Amino acid sequence: MTDKSKCCGCTVCASICPKQCITMQEDEEGFLYPVINKSLCIGCNLCQKVCPILNQEDERKPLSVYAAKSRDEEMRLASSSGGVFTLLAEKIIDRGGVVFGARFNENWEVIHDCTETKEGLAAFRGSKYVQSCIGNCYSKAKQYIQDGRQVMFSGTPCQIAGLKRFLGKDYDNLLAVDVVCHGVPSPKAWRLYLRDIVSDKQWINSIRFRAKSNSWRNFRLIIEGADSRLNTNELVNEKGYENKWIHAFLLNLTLRLSCHDCQSLRGKSGSDITLGDYWGIEQFAADFDDDKGCSLVLVNTLKGEEIYSGLNCDSIVTPYKSAVLKNPSLDRSVTASINREFLLSQLDKGFIAAYDVCLDHSFPMRLRRFLFRKLGM
Repeated sequence: MTDKSKCCGCTVCASICPKQCITMQEDEEGFLYPVINKSLCIGCNLCQKVCPILNQEDERKPLSVYAAKSRDEEMRLASSSGGVFTLLAEKIIDRGGVVFGARFNENWEVIHDCTETKEGLAAFRGSKYVQSCIGNCYSKAKQYIQDGRQVMFSGTPCQIAGLKRFLGKDYDNLLAVDVVCHGVPSPKAWRLYLRDIVSDKQWINSIRFRAKSNSWRNFRLIIEGADSRLNTNELVNEKGYENKWIHAFLLNLTLRLSCHDCQSLRGKSGSDITLGDYWGIEQFAADFDDDKGCSLVLVNTLKGEEIYSGLNCDSIVTPYKSAVLKNPSLDRSVTASINREFLLSQLDKGFIAAYDVCLDHSFPMRLRRFLFRKLGM
């Protein structure tokens, strides 16, 4: 692929390479892109054959659309929306299966990993507004599948598209689950945001992007400390829409370039089920909404329908147009911000400093950029 802006960072090219001559390297904005060691390349073109951007699937409509919520209130409150991810994952584990999802590592970076236990699902639960590193999870998932294990693989639409291309065919024992995706923020920006918050990441005990302290809609970003030297147990406890990391995410200031022209929308990822928040549920099913979290569930395949139909959840059928109304990312890519390039170009000065200048509405943007560079901030 010659156009860098099209690369979604799914890493399938690096995962499929028989000579391991493709490595994923971070660019100046903090996103991973493939780099080829041409001295090792044998010209097999497998990387091009599996690329989901170069080999796109057809669009498709879901078979059915649901609003759903777990009957386990503790599970639902610990989840970003209605707890359906956990219900699906537990069902796979009950069948002796393996679940892949995104979690934090010891440095509070977001990575993909797998678990064979229900206890391990807690790390995967909840939204994580950072692009995850897939690592060797495609290969591990394929091995489990070929061993006859039930596998649930969850990720962004482009990650699921990458997985499907890597596998090369459909498997009855794979449940592919993607999310309604606004876009993926820069891992580098996230590292620098955390550096602005705390000098030592070992002082962090937990991070919740979507804590339901008060309500599902009025969620909070909470970062809890784990060191007695801290004056407070909470390093960050802010309303989501007022927190600088979340605000920059929602303003499309930190997203990968390819997210502004997503090629895995509208069912093209090949997932069996798509999960998200059912924003707007109160407008046409007010009695189903208690502001504790409601999942949007798009069932895309008969396999997905079979698994979803057996879940222990409250569920109602809804029209697709109702789902799209407050979830536009189902149907179209987010618009690129004119300030995106500026903010990401200043990351080495600190995320919060770059954000503050970028969002300081008391100065015209051109003047803000000039002063930012002139003063060496």
